[in-house]
Amino acid sequence: MSESRTLFMAFEPWRFFAKFLSIHRSTFPSRLLRKKEVATREPHMTNKILEKLRPKKLWQKFYEISQIPRPSGKEEKIQNYLVELAQKKGLNHRMDEAKNVLIEVPPSKGYEQAPVVTLQSHTDMVCIKRKSSKHNFERDPIRWKLLDGWLGAKDTTLGADNGIGVAAMLALLEERKLCHGPLELLFTTDEERGLVGAFCVQPSFLKGSYLLNLDSEEEGSVFIGCAGGVDTIGTLSLKWSSPPEGKIAYRVGLQGGSGGHSGLEIHRPRANGIKLLARALHHLWEAGIQFYLAHLEGGSKRNAIPDRAEAVIFFSPADKTKAQVLLANLETQFQQEFSQSDPQLELSGKKVSAAKSQPVLSPAQSQKIVQLLLALPHGVIAFDQHLENFVQTSTNLAIVSIQERKLVVETSQRSSLESAKQAVQAFVRSVFQLAGAKVKHATDYPGWQPNPQSPLLKTLKETHKKLFKREPVVKAIHAGLECGVFKRTFPHMHIASFGPSIEGAHTPEEKVNLASVQRFYRWLKEILFHLAKSKK
Repeated sequence: MSESRTLFMAFEPWRFFAKFLSIHRSTFPSRLLRKKEVATREPHMTNKILEKLRPKKLWQKFYEISQIPRPSGKEEKIQNYLVELAQKKGLNHRMDEAKNVLIEVPPSKGYEQAPVVTLQSHTDMVCIKRKSSKHNFERDPIRWKLLDGWLGAKDTTLGADNGIGVAAMLALLEERKLCHGPLELLFTTDEERGLVGAFCVQPSFLKGSYLLNLDSEEEGSVFIGCAGGVDTIGTLSLKWSSPPEGKIAYRVGLQGGSGGHSGLEIHRPRANGIKLLARALHHLWEAGIQFYLAHLEGGSKRNAIPDRAEAVIFFSPADKTKAQVLLANLETQFQQEFSQSDPQLELSGKKVSAAKSQPVLSPAQSQKIVQLLLALPHGVIAFDQHLENFVQTSTNLAIVSIQERKLVVETSQRSSLESAKQAVQAFVRSVFQLAGAKVKHATDYPGWQPNPQSPLLKTLKETHKKLFKREPVVKAIHAGLECGVFKRTFPHMHIASFGPSIEGAHTPEEKVNLASVQRFYRWLKEILFHLAKSKK
């Protein structure tokens, strides 16, 4: 703690006022309270970071929203922030039933006849932290750290996905010299859990002829197509009993995987924590160690490659040494297999205490679960036959857990072809059914067919070449974008997606490149000016 902060905290009247605020929180105007909260939470280091960042308007907005908790499905605070900002600036705004917020920005003088442009980003963020972190995503602000030209967060996801897009849209409200036509700023909710907000946008909600989605993560690229997707969940009923006498409880844990986005990084040969844990348990069984499964969990998000998993098993004390040796050997094998992609990978085994009443599964049921996890596919199923190195179809074994004494396994499938998506969905469903699990599907969302002849794409190419002396790379993305949903709801719209360079999305390694943000924002403003000069 710095000396100045120590003196500040020692100022007793401030302690009294802080206590008074905590008691009478609900009676204070939200705008006043927010200012006090940010002032008291703002670390000195963040001030130094902000001073170095450009463009100032964008980074100031990103800092503000980084102080506001915004987990998927719990976005009330960021929604209130947006509404209050619109009210303060006297801008027309509205909120639909899904809590999507739309702010209308009038055109610059002389550009009233320009086509309406919709800019869109989602307000929620994937909330993943390191196991050692005590961060509370429903309460704590994100803590920044500089990383040699990049901005990251301390032990958590940063929220640059899609907070940078939100910040860019808000920064435009502070621009005084930018010439633009009528704008719609659309802030959608709950994107990370299945494009929920986008699905709820009604045809009457938007007027735009063009839609710029700011949720891509490769600077210098324009995305004009995306994969559709579906979640497949298997639930297996279990019969529990007390462990036999004389058994010990043993925790087997796989941790330190790199994880990552299950669409953008599924082509990388990264470890799946659930699959490796299943392999470890299978090797124990093959070595003659008969065990009773008591606990099983792994992964945390359907759209993230699981970076860890753990199980608690009961077996004979006579097998403890054999298990330790076997797991140590397996750890070496796993580390060799994933030495480049997952350098922090660890496999551990440890005797733990457990209540005598701890329910367990029979060896037969335990083996069946391990076999199910081994059989479920994970990774790339097929590459596109027309676009080089572009993943067409994939599946992610995402989460395993025990819920209400049942095994729940959650997976997600993606494909840019609807027929291929249905095929891999049937593949996964069949594996579940062979194991006797009940199967359901959720969050089925459409893909987005590329249109290389779009006039919006032409504008993006021309403006990028004007600013940076080269055209952007035109791509499709193996991930679910809200663009696919919007294209189905607004078939007349011309849509494109772009953004700055972001790495490690959906992991505590998430970081955004500072220089690319500056170029991204400059390009965005040039695009808006170019579109404003065109007539309907």
